[in-house]
Amino acid sequence: WLKPFLPSDLKSLRARRNMQQVERGCLPCTNCMVTVPQDKYYAVEKFGKFSHMLKPGLATVGLDCCGACVSFRSITSRTEQNMVSVSTKTKDNVFVHVKVAVQQSVMPESTELAMYKLDNVHAQIESYVADVVRSFIPQMTLDESFEKKDDISDAVQKKLSTEMAAFGFAINKALVTEVSPNAEVVASMNEINKQKRLRDASQMAAEAEKIKVVKAAEAQADAAQLQGEGIARQRRAIIDGLRDSITHGSGEHLSTEKISELLLITQYFETLRDVAANNRSSTVFLPSGPGAVGDVSAQIRNGLLTGAAGAPGQLTM
Repeated sequence: WLKPFLPSDLKSLRARRNMQQVERGCLPCTNCMVTVPQDKYYAVEKFGKFSHMLKPGLATVGLDCCGACVSFRSITSRTEQNMVSVSTKTKDNVFVHVKVAVQQSVMPESTELAMYKLDNVHAQIESYVADVVRSFIPQMTLDESFEKKDDISDAVQKKLSTEMAAFGFAINKALVTEVSPNAEVVASMNEINKQKRLRDASQMAAEAEKIKVVKAAEAQADAAQLQGEGIARQRRAIIDGLRDSITHGSGEHLSTEKISELLLITQYFETLRDVAANNRSSTVFLPSGPGAVGDVSAQIRNGLLTGAAGAPGQLTM
C-alpha cells in the first residue's frame, strides 16, 4: 500500500496533474454549466466518453446530476518548459552532463490527442531527448560539444517535433543550456589554459626585454656617434683657432706635424683637467713641464711611424 507514495510515482503523478486535471462545474451538485478559463482547454465527457471541446467563457453542456452524467477534463494551453538532464560520454572519453530545456505546448486542433493519448508527457519527452543526445555527443570531442550546441538543439527539436506531433503537442524550442564535464576535467582544462597563458606571457616579456636591450644598444651607438662627431668638430675648431692665432699676420703655414703637436698639447691639458676634476680618481704621475709635451708627441709619432713601416700603405698622415 506504500507504492503510490514512492518518489518516482509521486513525480509521475505530479507531472500528469500539471498537464491535465479533472474539473467541476460552476454550480454545486451539478456539472450542467462551467466557466472555462482563457489559459485552458476543457473537454466534455458524457458518461465517460469524450463529447466535444469548450471555448473560453461560460458554457452550458446539458442536464447532469451530481456529476454522474457529465464530467470535465482540462489541459493547459500555456507553453511549458521541461528541463532534461542527460549523462553521456564524448568521443575523447570525457563524461559530461547535458541539460536541455524543451518548450512544448498543446496544438489547438489536437487537444483530444493531447488529453487521451499520452499518460506522461514529461517522461516521453525525456526519453526522446536522451536518445538524441546520447546519439550525438559520442560523435563529438569535448570541445566540439561546446562549439556545436546549436546542432544538438536543432537535432533534438527536429526529433521531438516529429514524434510529439502524433500526440497533439508542438515543440516550440529545444535549447542546450549547459554542458558540464566532471569537476576534475574542468580543473585540468583550466590548468592547461593557465599554463598556456603563462607561456605566452613569458614569451611576450622576453620579446619586450629583447626590444629594450636592442633599443638601448642602438641609442648608445647613436649617442657615441654623435659624441664622436661633436668631439671631432670641437678638435677641428680648436686646431683652426690655434693655427689662425699662430699664423695670423705672419703668412706662414703650419705643417701636419705641427698641427698634430698642437692637438696633443690640447689633449694633454684636457687630460690634466679631467683628472683634477674627478674626486674619486687615483693618483696619477704625469710629466708636469710643458717641454714634456714634445717628448709625448715624439713618442706617439715614432710609434705610428714604426707601425707604418711594418705595414706599408695602411697609415696615412
